[in-house]
Order: sequence, then structure tokens, then C-alpha cells
Amino acid sequence: MNTTLQWSVASATVILLCIFSYLFADIQTALWFHALENTLLYKVFEKITLFGDSLGYLIGGTLLFVVFRKRNQLWASSGLFLFSTVALSGLSADLVKYIAGRARPRLYFSEHLYGFDFFHWQYAWTSFPSGHSATAFSVAMLFALLYPRWRFAALFGGILIAFSRLVLAQHYISDVIAGSFLGIVSTILLYNLYFKSKLDTPEHNNI
Repeated sequence: MNTTLQWSVASATVILLCIFSYLFADIQTALWFHALENTLLYKVFEKITLFGDSLGYLIGGTLLFVVFRKRNQLWASSGLFLFSTVALSGLSADLVKYIAGRARPRLYFSEHLYGFDFFHWQYAWTSFPSGHSATAFSVAMLFALLYPRWRFAALFGGILIAFSRLVLAQHYISDVIAGSFLGIVSTILLYNLYFKSKLDTPEHNNI
């Protein structure tokens, strides 16, 4: 199966999963997780979800690039890769959010509003896709590519962060699926187009 066909199949699968979730699972799961508010599980995932904030990765990537750009090209490129993939996935997620204008679960809980109302800028109408999930999986995929031995731990971390958005009832399942896929695509795209030749080294692969 060639690369174009693989991506086509993956994209179609994600779209179908999102549609299925929107029609049959989103509301029910959001209500179920909403009932967990103020439990110990909720409080644990309040901490986990902080790792999906893009700012720390953007600052960290910038610092790596600035500090090592004249000392260690490998680490400088890693920093630039981190900054670039988080920025790309985040900006892409924000663009889709504002175009889609999907009501967040909180609007369903309070006013029974559900669905899309295009071109909304208010926070309560920017549910699709999940930005935290996009960030989490862009970073997780970056580590999986650069440090193959740790790929399962990296991807598990991404899953936990994305799952936190469900536990905290900040997003629906379809939001998380779409955001996660966006993060994966952003990282693989940048890696193959620009960073692979700079970062595919024995030093990284042996860690």
C-alpha cells in the first residue's frame, strides 16, 4: 500500500469515527464524565491535562534552538522540530475551531446546545478539534520518531493527555479523535519534508 493510499484510508477512518461518535457517543460519554467532577480521578486528570498546554513546548523548543544552534546542530534541530510541530498543530487546530464553531460540552450541560454553528470565536464554541490533544500527539509522535525505543511510553503519554480532555468534560470524543490525528499528521509531515535528514541519526536511534 503506497503512502498516499495509507493516508487516504487513515483520514477516511478518522472522519468516519468522528461522525459515528458525533451521532451516537459524544453526548452520552460527556454526561458520564461530567458526573465524575470533584472526584479523585477528576483531580488527577486536572494535573495530567496541563501537559497538553502548548506554551511550555514552544518555549522549550525555542530555548533548545537558541542555546544549541552554534554548539550542537542535532539538539538545535530537535528544538526547532519541537517548536514547529507544536506550532503547526496548534495553529491548524485553532483555524478549524473557529471555522467549525462547535459547542463545547459545557453548553450542552447548561443549555442543551449541541452541534456546529460556523465561524464562532467564543471559547465555548471552539470544541472541535481538541487543541490539547493535537499538542499531546504532536509531541508524542516527535519523541516516538526521534527515540524509537521509547515510542510506546511517548504514545501512552499522549493518550493520557488526550483522555484527560474527556475526563474533565472539556471536549467530546470526536474532538479528541480529530485533534489527536491532527497532531500526528503535523509531526509526520514536518519530519518527512524537512527534519528527517537532520535528525535521523544513530545518536537518536540508540537512545
